[in-house]
Formats: sequence, C-alpha cells, structure tokens
Amino acid sequence: MDHEQPLAELLRVRREKLERIRELGVDPYPYSFARTHQAADVLSRSADLETSKETVSLAGRLMAIRGMGKSSFAHIQDSSGKIQIYVKKDIVGDTTYEVFKLLDIGDHIGLKGYVFTTKMGEISLHVDELILLAKSLRPLPIVKEKEGQIFDAFTDKETRYRQRYVDLVVNPEVRPVFETRARLLAISRRFLEEWSFLETETPILQPLYGGAAAEPFVTHHNVLERDLYLRIADELYLKRLIIGGFDRVYEIGKDFRNEGMDRYHNPEFTQLELYAAYEDYTFCMRFVEELYNRLALELLGTTKLTYEGKEYDLQAPWPRYRFFDLISESVGLDVRVLSDAALERECNASGLKLAAGEVGRGKMLDKLFGARVEPKLGGPCFVLDYPLELSPLAKRHRQDPGLVERFEGFLGGREFCNSFSELNDPADQRARFEDQGKLRALGDLEAQPLDEDFLHALEIGMPPTAGLGMGIDRLTMFFTDQHSIRDVLLFPQMR
Repeated sequence: MDHEQPLAELLRVRREKLERIRELGVDPYPYSFARTHQAADVLSRSADLETSKETVSLAGRLMAIRGMGKSSFAHIQDSSGKIQIYVKKDIVGDTTYEVFKLLDIGDHIGLKGYVFTTKMGEISLHVDELILLAKSLRPLPIVKEKEGQIFDAFTDKETRYRQRYVDLVVNPEVRPVFETRARLLAISRRFLEEWSFLETETPILQPLYGGAAAEPFVTHHNVLERDLYLRIADELYLKRLIIGGFDRVYEIGKDFRNEGMDRYHNPEFTQLELYAAYEDYTFCMRFVEELYNRLALELLGTTKLTYEGKEYDLQAPWPRYRFFDLISESVGLDVRVLSDAALERECNASGLKLAAGEVGRGKMLDKLFGARVEPKLGGPCFVLDYPLELSPLAKRHRQDPGLVERFEGFLGGREFCNSFSELNDPADQRARFEDQGKLRALGDLEAQPLDEDFLHALEIGMPPTAGLGMGIDRLTMFFTDQHSIRDVLLFPQMR
C-alpha cells in the first residue's frame, strides 16, 4: 500500500507521476476552474439535481480512490464536506482516464457531470469531464476507520499545530472552531457599531510600550536607527484618540507579550480594546454582559454555555465581588492591613515565592489572588475595586482612594476581560508612572515606563472615560469549548 512505503520512495514516485502527466500534454497546475456547486450543495439538493440532470461543476481534494479498471469510485473533499464521484474511461476518454490513474490522495481535481444515486444509495457525481488542478507531491497522513474507530489519524497535537494546513485537511472537524471565531468577531463588530463605537487602527511598532504590565518584544528600525517595541496593549494610543475628540473608539488587533506560554497564553494574541468618553467602569460591565448575551444567542441559540464539562448561564446581571473581600476570605485575614513583610510571609506560607524581577506589594497581592481566589471563581462574575498598586492607569476609587475603579470578568475560573474608570488626572498619572519607575529600578521588567508624550496628551485634557480590554482568543475558547489557546489559533507559536 502507498502509505506503507518509505517517505523517500513516495516522494520519488509522485514526482515521476508528475512528469508522466506532463508527457501526456496535461498542465498539472492550471490557473483556474469554474465551480457551480460545493459538495454540501449537491448533497442537500440531490433529488432536484438528479431529476433535472443539471450539469454540476465541483472541485476539491481527492481523499479516496477505489478501483482502477475501466471505472472507479473516489471521494473528493471541499470546504463544505465530502462527496463520492464515479469516473468511467469510456466517458472521460483515454488520456483523461490515464491521468486519473496517475492521481494520488491529496491531489486537487475539477469535475463536471450529473448527480445520481448508486445502488448502495450513495449520492454521487457521474463525471463527464475531469481536470487535474494541482498535483500533491507529499502524501497526506492516512486515516482509516473500522467499526467507528479511527486509526492512524493525524492526532499528534504538536505536529497538528506545526502543520495546521495538514490538520485542516485530515481533521476537517477542527474547521468549525475557526469559522465560529470569524462569526464571533463579525457579531462583536456589529454590536460595537450598535453602541456607536468607531473602529480604529493604532501603531503596532511603538517607540515606547505601555498600557499593560508585561515585558515587550524589541526590534530595531534601521533607517530610524532606534529600537522599537511590539505593542503590549492598544490603550495609550486609543486614549489619545479620546483626547482628540472621538467619543467612542475600539480596535481589534494583535498584541505581543514576551512572557511564558501555557494553555491560556500565547506570545501574540488578539485583543479587543475600547474606550468610551463620559462613562465609567459600570458602563463596561453592562457592555460585557450584553455582548456575551448577544454572542451566546447568535452562536449557541441560548444564553447557556458549556465549557470544560460545566454549564454557565450568561444571562445578566452577573454577580459582583470586591477584590479584597475575596482574597481576605480565602486567606482568613484582612490582607489589606497586613504589612509588606507579613504579606510576604503569607505568600511564602502558600508556596508563592516571588520570582526574580517580581517586586512590590502589588505583585504579592496578584499572586495570592491568582492562586487562592481565581480557581474558585466559576462565573460569569465581575471582581471589582483592585488595589492601587496593581493598576497604574486606573482612576482612584471615588469612595476609597487606596483602591481603583477596575473590574475583571471571570468565567470557568479564568479572567477574560479587564476594565477601568480611566485615570485622566495628569499629575496623578505622572506620580503613578514614577512609582512604576521605582519598581523597574528594583528589577520589575513588567513595570510601566514613563511616557512623556502620553502625559503631554493628558495635559491637553481627557474627559472622564471608561476602558475595556478583552482577549478574543479566550473568548473563542469559551464559545467553542476548547481547552488550549493553541486550538483556537490557526498558527500558534511553538517551542
């Protein structure tokens, strides 16, 4: 059998077939082919098409061949599914049938013919014309099925991620994940337009990064003779647009963070960020609840979402919890009044030692929350009012200046969005940047750098503003019930 031969032999044989096809005067890589239908169209309309004997043009990848006498059955696969074809030498002619005999699984072919049903009851295309559209020079992994069990499938996760183009061919059941992702983005854009947001584009290459606590990727611009950074967030440029007079702006685009990779994190990821003038973080809570509700109804037909075996009802309103209430309840102490030394002892007792470069009270609180609270948050819910040390770009809480008006959304024990009542006091913002600078001096590579141009923009005057960031990859994971970010990225980064 073909798949039992050594790879080098398979490659040699396929190239010999390619040369033989050319010797027959056939171009193995023509320019185009006019299709009238897809496989799913033919299967759904088979009764009408069979009665009318309408000429049907299909194109797809050859996935199975049976019989090589004077007639053969085969299956082709296009983006809509698979369909059987019947090729007879007397109909297509000697040369075409010889070309057909030189075909391999994986080749692209175009077909014209009429629809019929075989004696076995399978809807098929009776081929009148056949044209080779692209000769495949490398074999696909062979998938065999026996009594409902799949054997020799392209199942190795690492290989599937590295060769997604093969994965999509051999495991077409993964395609709906990426189709759902596209629908999710389209629904989100319509929803944002309904809420009067303007889609914008801001720089990916930035002279100074900011807008999040993360380490950036650095690149070099030869003409400018300076280092630039791949953005870690869109925030500071979108705020400049609010300052410039746009009331509501958003961007859906790639951000980049030079940090660890796990099943929830990829160094490049897609994020939705939005900013609304004259609003605060309560506006963003309503927005998130209604967006999730809309996505659920349009994608799932219900407000109930199942993720990792658990069902979550996305119907608003969602519960609201306060950051320090949750962390103090979990630790059994009023964490907020603990000294830095006592807080460090509590982290050590929980096995949460700070790594090199992780400094400050905010890092300790963040680690405690992540380890002791997050896994217990089923959700959907909002956690509100974070410590000032964790949020250098958020506005102080109007009732408690030691906190900021910030929330994060949680579902299935995972954070999926982050929102502030945005800081618009230039003096307060400068002081926060300077505090971040002290942390950087102590080795915190994720601390925010001081951005003089952004401070200059703030001094022009930014109205009260609400901001929200939401990861599209994690959103897709929830709505497709996928358990690794790599399963919702077509081409994830690999070690």
